[in-house]
Amino acid sequence: MPAITTNDLKNGITLEIDNGLFTVVDFQHVKPGKGGAFVRTKLRSLRTGNILERTFNAGVRVEQAILERSDMQFLYREGDDFVFMDVDTYEQINLAPRTLGEAADYLVEGAKAMIAQYDGEVVSVEIPVTVELNISITEPGIQGDRVSGARKPATLETGKVIQVPLFVNIGDRVKVDTRTGDYITRV
Repeated sequence: MPAITTNDLKNGITLEIDNGLFTVVDFQHVKPGKGGAFVRTKLRSLRTGNILERTFNAGVRVEQAILERSDMQFLYREGDDFVFMDVDTYEQINLAPRTLGEAADYLVEGAKAMIAQYDGEVVSVEIPVTVELNISITEPGIQGDRVSGARKPATLETGKVIQVPLFVNIGDRVKVDTRTGDYITRV
């Protein structure tokens, strides 16, 4: 593992600190008028997603973790597991729903994902910011019920329930923000 100094930190770099993997979300190099310079950082845990604020003295060495990132395609579900295929090598891996986290709510067959591994362990799964999915269950909009901004629950083809406008019907294809789970538009 390469060691870098805190002066070399950039957003997106992955570090191994206290036997945990953290991605640098934000950093600030501070040089007070008196005393030595220091680096104030915000780190996100790759395993839990929690944010940690940590301050380092300038020039301190930290361990950089090199992640192997690969483009994968979701093929199918096998029991509870999700089966992915590497688009370059055609190797297949099975991932448990807890490994995927929120991404499991937006995966349909053929969907692409960026999977990062560290020492053979999957540490993060990144899916596109928006996905297009079909509505499988929702109540029909009632004629004359046109309250501005009114919403109703709708179940996507993956089983995730989101709030959609009243005019959206069963079979409609909608664009959904995968970060928040919000409806964006009808496609």
